[in-house]
Amino acid sequence: MNIVQPSLPPLSPELIARFRAIVGSKYAVTDAADIAPYITEERDLFHGRSPLVLRPGATAEVSDICKLASEYKIALVPQGGNTGLVGGQTPHHGEVVVSLRRMDKVRDIDTASNTMTCEAGVVLQVAQQEASRVDRLFPLSLGAEGSCTIGGNLSTNAGGTTALAYGVAREMALGLEVVLADGRILNGLSKLKKDNTGYDLRNLFIGAEGTLGIITAATLKLFPKPRAIETAYVGLESPAKALQLLAIAQSEAAGTLTSFELLSDIAVDFSVRHGIDIRDPLTGKHPWYVLMELSSPREDARATLESILAQALEAGVVDDAVIATNLSQRAAFWKLRDEMSAAQKPEGGSIKHDISVPVVAVPDFIEQANAAVVKLIAGARPVPFGHLGDGNIHYNVSQPVGGDAADFLSRRHEVNAVVFDIVLRMGGSISAEHGIGVLKRDELPEVKDKVAIELMRSLKAMLDPLGIMNPGKVL
Repeated sequence: MNIVQPSLPPLSPELIARFRAIVGSKYAVTDAADIAPYITEERDLFHGRSPLVLRPGATAEVSDICKLASEYKIALVPQGGNTGLVGGQTPHHGEVVVSLRRMDKVRDIDTASNTMTCEAGVVLQVAQQEASRVDRLFPLSLGAEGSCTIGGNLSTNAGGTTALAYGVAREMALGLEVVLADGRILNGLSKLKKDNTGYDLRNLFIGAEGTLGIITAATLKLFPKPRAIETAYVGLESPAKALQLLAIAQSEAAGTLTSFELLSDIAVDFSVRHGIDIRDPLTGKHPWYVLMELSSPREDARATLESILAQALEAGVVDDAVIATNLSQRAAFWKLRDEMSAAQKPEGGSIKHDISVPVVAVPDFIEQANAAVVKLIAGARPVPFGHLGDGNIHYNVSQPVGGDAADFLSRRHEVNAVVFDIVLRMGGSISAEHGIGVLKRDELPEVKDKVAIELMRSLKAMLDPLGIMNPGKVL
């Protein structure tokens, strides 16, 4: 089914004035220098263009924007913290940007029902802090948490480092408020954990990247705040050994194992080499590392972690390990992990993959992908790291030393093809937590069930018949 795409005519001064009247002159951005931060992104991979950035401060304003956009078939690109990695938040064809950052209120915190209702522009770190203030935990955590927003997290179904224990963003949302393409407001905010009244409309919009509607608020789950958090940095021989350590940790720690990150030696080397105030916590070099964390409602996490490591050392699974002795050391461990993506920039061109395979298949995937990539491009440097506990690996490939970045990046589709082929043979996904956007849009029909693609197109046509909601993304 074909989706009607907007012609994207130039906005007349009269129409800009009508949009400006909705949000107020101060919040309708037309100056090119002021628009610039909204049309570029951190990795400098995508460059967009837009004649107008609207910064609504309330759901009613978003509704009015959509009504006017529908009337004149004006394409809109919703944007949160602009931290996306697949180009989903970028206006590639001159669309109007709708920035939700001003909608930054925490509307309600209910400790009895363990919920928090946030507007879409609330920064993830602020949501975490607000939950902590009432002795609760909002567990979603990722490297961009200081700037990414709740609306963006839900629109991309963000994962992060705690998905092992708490799931991804989808599993942390009980209800949504969404503005549809025609301006209607879907009031689906709910604190209910049990509600069997028909179709689950909430999940249509989570992970849809703003192509079906604009998320303006969400009711989120809160959890008991941990009383003890213990973190270990471990050196070991291989991903297979890391998988053995994971089994020991899950058996001993049960539900208190909240993070289990697998780090290759080259990823660690890049962080240490290019990061600021980052060092390897272990004195000796190891082929692979694990960063693992336990979060317990009781004060017994340290003993549990020590027991896990003792068993692993005795079984020859682990070669060396250190446990953080204070908050500063714990933060240093996590900084080494969090800087891994940025640390690849000084190494030249990097072709990035955000894939997932069954946890048990991770060692075989890495071995096969490494061999295939190096065979394809001699001297290419695989830089795998990620969330072993849930099978999500950031399989990045850096250019050969001394090579030309442009030549290397021009082979992106060849590298994607060999990596994705292995992923699909193992029953995995080409996008685990970053979304589709435009980066993986053209590959999606080749890897997704054909009936699923047909249903996705049908839903898009029904909810956005004019094709004005983030056009050209996902589908």
